[in-house]
Amino acid sequence: MSDKKHVAILGSTGSIGTQTLDVIKSHPDKFEVEVLTAQNNADLLIQQALEFKPNCVVIANESLYEKVKSALLPADIKVYAGETAIGQVVEMDSIDIVLTALVGYAGLLPTIKAIETGKHIALANKETLVVAGELITTLAKEKGVNIYPVDSEHSAIFQCLVGEFHNPIEKLILTASGGPFRGKTREFLQHVTKEQALKHPNWDMGAKITIDSASLMNKGLEVIEAKWLFAVKQDQIEVVVHPQSIIHSLIQFEDGSIKAQLGLPDMRIPIQFALSYPERFKSGFPRFDFMNYPNLTFEQPDMETFRNLKLAFQALQQGGNAPCILNAANEIAVAAFLRDEVGFLEMSDLIEETLQKSTFISHPTLNDYIDTDKMSRIITTQLIKSKV
Repeated sequence: MSDKKHVAILGSTGSIGTQTLDVIKSHPDKFEVEVLTAQNNADLLIQQALEFKPNCVVIANESLYEKVKSALLPADIKVYAGETAIGQVVEMDSIDIVLTALVGYAGLLPTIKAIETGKHIALANKETLVVAGELITTLAKEKGVNIYPVDSEHSAIFQCLVGEFHNPIEKLILTASGGPFRGKTREFLQHVTKEQALKHPNWDMGAKITIDSASLMNKGLEVIEAKWLFAVKQDQIEVVVHPQSIIHSLIQFEDGSIKAQLGLPDMRIPIQFALSYPERFKSGFPRFDFMNYPNLTFEQPDMETFRNLKLAFQALQQGGNAPCILNAANEIAVAAFLRDEVGFLEMSDLIEETLQKSTFISHPTLNDYIDTDKMSRIITTQLIKSKV
């Protein structure tokens, strides 16, 4: 029996997926790739599969199935296609841990399938807990499954909690870089382009999460995710803007002590910790030097200008399916912004209006979440069409 952890990577061709493979490549004696999945990037999926030799791959876009299958046939790698197949392959007995790096709502159902079959989760898809946090955490507890956070902020909190799980948390402090528009006015933001919004000062991420970071929606989603990951109340979560992105997040305990996790902005560190926990493996990643950062600064987030963060706190307070509505509306709004159909500030207007027009359910089931996501997307799409 191999001592290696067998890993399924959902979304292997994206930013988190490719960095996860970097981590695995650095530790060939510790990890083995069991499953790789991609949405549309067939060429990179083929390249990754030929290098890492997984048991199987899934290409979600069924029109690319023959291309992937014929390329991997000589390597004897099984190929499946379609969204449903992603949920099926995570049930394989040979998988030890599933890293979910799918973008947005798409991560929900495969994560549920993985938890139902007892697989531990390395969670890079925050929307899963945003949409259905209570359902996911309850199911994980029932199945004895651990959810290891991959987001740098939640990983920081998790790392600060190691050895402290018996001590109650007084407050979680999530740090935010502030994005490329920190300190800008609403007048300025009315005219920003997607090209400007896609230039993050510290992190290299996919388009959707980069826009979310610029609008502070990413931080709002992280607030909701933190509530479920760490079983805290909304008023125990605070957001602080920290432009240098060196302190990744902090915990304040009941005695007033604060613990923080620091490091250079490098997603491979939280990815590796999620896969290796409870161990810390040696890495060759660049090291932080205090002399290069003599000034670490902090400021309050501007929730009047960047309303998405405020809307996220409001959705969390409302509970039920409100965070699911928020997430669906945001995904549609961001896609429209990237297509130049709506302005930067209009995204918040669309989200707020969708929250008002969608049906609120205080105790949603999985089917309620699925229906809510579908209906909220329709409402936001109609709002966009009415504005064009």
